Amino acid sequence: MYLDNLENIEFLLNTSVAIIMLGMGLSLTIEDFKRIKEEPKSVFVGLFNQLLLLPLIAIVLIFLLRLKGEYAVGLMLVAACPGGATSNLISNLAKGDIGLSITLTALSSIITVATIPFIINFALIKFMSTDEAIQLPYLTIFLKILLITIIPVVLGMIIRAKCESFAIGMKRPVKIASVLLMAAIIIGAVATNKEQLTTALPIIGPAVIGLNILTMLLGFFSGKFLHLDLKQRISISIECGIQNASLALAVVGMALSQYKELALVPATYGVLMFVFGGLFAAYFARLVTNRSTV
Repeated sequence: MYLDNLENIEFLLNTSVAIIMLGMGLSLTIEDFKRIKEEPKSVFVGLFNQLLLLPLIAIVLIFLLRLKGEYAVGLMLVAACPGGATSNLISNLAKGDIGLSITLTALSSIITVATIPFIINFALIKFMSTDEAIQLPYLTIFLKILLITIIPVVLGMIIRAKCESFAIGMKRPVKIASVLLMAAIIIGAVATNKEQLTTALPIIGPAVIGLNILTMLLGFFSGKFLHLDLKQRISISIECGIQNASLALAVVGMALSQYKELALVPATYGVLMFVFGGLFAAYFARLVTNRSTV
């Protein structure tokens, strides 16, 4: 079973995440990061929502829905992860601000290398039946996440800087491969754990769907409140609501494989985010089209 063999497929998970992040790096240049200086408000709003408000929404949902134990920790893990290749793809389909989407994904990926271990440990202490701090291998987790996220992104950027025509030519195939790899990870997790998911879905389904929808709505309307343009609001919405579920599964394999049911939450989230992310993308694309024809 998938949940019983996370350690055995850790290499596959880590390699898949690294390829996804490499593909993102092929889309980036140093100029993309100048957005922080040129348009700090949109970047700040996106990061504030994703890094602070998203975990807080997860905590509220855990208490409101009385989510217990490993399911609660799993939801916190999903909330702690950055966006990924899927958020950039969905932003593109939704006709959002692609530069902003990529910038937010890259920056959140860098920041969450440090924050994921602390959020995991907080969740384990808070929601598991223990009075003692669970000692996680912080340095190991940090280094592994660095290895499978930041280093591939930087490598992709170097390839683009050295051979731009090759990087541009490979950008679309690598992005498609990235999404297919991520989908394969999620579908594999679901297909091999149908019985556990059938039992768990009534419990974790509302929390996963709630996290997905509420964070997308929060991202969109917080941007509207702060007078960001429509395309910026769309990208912030998707970056807040579409998390890197394959990275969450990889983290479980790295350091949390003893908590087998933890993986059910990111596996379920990874499937449902395509459904609701797709619906939001279709609605947002129509908004942009209607706005441009007015």
